[in-house]
Amino acid sequence: MKKLLAITTFLLTAAAAMAADFEKPITLTSIGQSADVQMVKALLKKAKIDANFDKSVTKEGLKDEKTLILAIGGSSKGLGAAGIKVEDELERTEALIKGAKEKGIKIIGMHIGGAARRGELSDKFVNAAAPYADYLIVVEEGNKDGAFTKIAEEKNIPMNTIPKITNAVEPLTKAFE
Repeated sequence: MKKLLAITTFLLTAAAAMAADFEKPITLTSIGQSADVQMVKALLKKAKIDANFDKSVTKEGLKDEKTLILAIGGSSKGLGAAGIKVEDELERTEALIKGAKEKGIKIIGMHIGGAARRGELSDKFVNAAAPYADYLIVVEEGNKDGAFTKIAEEKNIPMNTIPKITNAVEPLTKAFE
C-alpha cells in the first residue's frame, strides 16, 4: 500500500510538473555556493535552455526574469572561496526569494547533489529555499529521508524525483515547453 501511494504521488507530481509553464528569460543561481550550480548550468546547456548565470545574484540583481532556478546545496568550501558567511548566504537567499515573489518570478528549486549535499549545512539552505519553489527537481539520493517530499506535500509543490543528475534534462525541458 505504501509503495502504491508513493507511485501515485510521483505520477501526480510528475503530471503537475509537466503541466507547469515556466518562461524565459531565466536566471540560474546558487543557494549555498556548492559546485552543483555548475552541473545545473551544464544540464541547461544540454537541454538547449538559455539562462543567465549569476551564482550570487541578489534581489536588486533581478531584472526581467520570468524564472529563477535555484541550485540548492551548501558547501563550506564554496562559501569560503567566495568569502561568504553562512548567515549572509541565508540572508541573500531570503531576500532573493522575497524579491522574486514580489516580481511574480517563478522559482524552480533543484537539488542534484544527492546525499553528499545533505547534512546540517545544506539543510539550512534546503529549508530556506525549497518551501518557496514553484517546482522541485531532486535527485533520489538527496531525498532518502523524505525531506523534499515532505516540503512538496506540505506546500503543494510539484516535484520530480530523478534517479541521477543526467535525468534532470527531461523535466527541465518539459517545464519550459
